[in-house]
Amino acid sequence: MTTRRSLCLASLACALPLSVGAPAWANPVAGSPDLALQNPRTVGQARLKVWGFEVYDATLRADAGFSATAFERHRFALELSYLRSFKGSDIARRSVDEMRNIEPVTAEQGTRWQQAMTQLFPDVQKGDRITGLHLPGEAARFLLNDRLLGDINDPDFSRRFFGIWLSPQTSQPRMREQLLGLNARPS
Repeated sequence: MTTRRSLCLASLACALPLSVGAPAWANPVAGSPDLALQNPRTVGQARLKVWGFEVYDATLRADAGFSATAFERHRFALELSYLRSFKGSDIARRSVDEMRNIEPVTAEQGTRWQQAMTQLFPDVQKGDRITGLHLPGEAARFLLNDRLLGDINDPDFSRRFFGIWLSPQTSQPRMREQLLGLNARPS
């Protein structure tokens, strides 16, 4: 981790008082209403397996009134609890590939978004959790093990990024059904 990034993360951690034991996405913080969900409930859970390898467990949490058909209009948290280790740059690259499979992404968007995610996403180890918060019309906010990583301030990115899991065009339709609580059988 670079010194600059370490200093930035340290200053952010000090500036954000969080309740002990509760995840950061679940804590309303004075002066920062966008950091948290107000009254989160678990919408659904699923496990991603690829070629027999368990990759991560996903949990979708949202406030009351969340609509699967209009997910992009709602604030929600999607937590990925990793079951294997991955490089942050590989997560970023795969995310852009998945976004392209859902709808067209220009070369400029793909490059910009992959660079932003590569700068933000650390390498993860088994047991690490990356939580993404969808802030509709504003940004995507990311946390690692309940510590703020930062935001990508692009509403189009946020909608498309979370579409990897929640769009009807996802490459993992059964996982989508489970996350959205649409009566799919567990994997």
